[in-house]
Amino acid sequence: MPALDLFHNAAKQALIKDGWTITHDPLHLRWGRKDMYVDLGAKKLIIAERSEQKIAVEVKSFTGESEMQAFRDAIGQFAIYRSVLRRTYPDYLLYLAIRDVVYTSFFEEPIGQILIEDENLKLIVFDAEQEVISLWKN
Repeated sequence: MPALDLFHNAAKQALIKDGWTITHDPLHLRWGRKDMYVDLGAKKLIIAERSEQKIAVEVKSFTGESEMQAFRDAIGQFAIYRSVLRRTYPDYLLYLAIRDVVYTSFFEEPIGQILIEDENLKLIVFDAEQEVISLWKN
């Protein structure tokens, strides 16, 4: 099992406060002989539609020495998980959960915007101190 991200619990609590039920912590994926672990799986009942929305959430802190290296690692991991998830859990959408300060400093910049668009990144932006979601970026 991989180590938990520094802000794993804050992201988890933010999802719970937003009405999500955590179903997996972590969500295990397997493709061939490779095991992977997305940080969280969650579901939410959409009463108006009488349906259930399911998401997988990969939490990233971006606290390393190189913001660009952390960004490359996160995007690569996201792409791998998304490909495997589509084949193993097709009813789940994959989100990258990041702190609001990371969103402001990197994802609002042109490099972040182009990757959100080109890589079709789905983001959950959360306040780690308040443990609340501040933005869903679909």
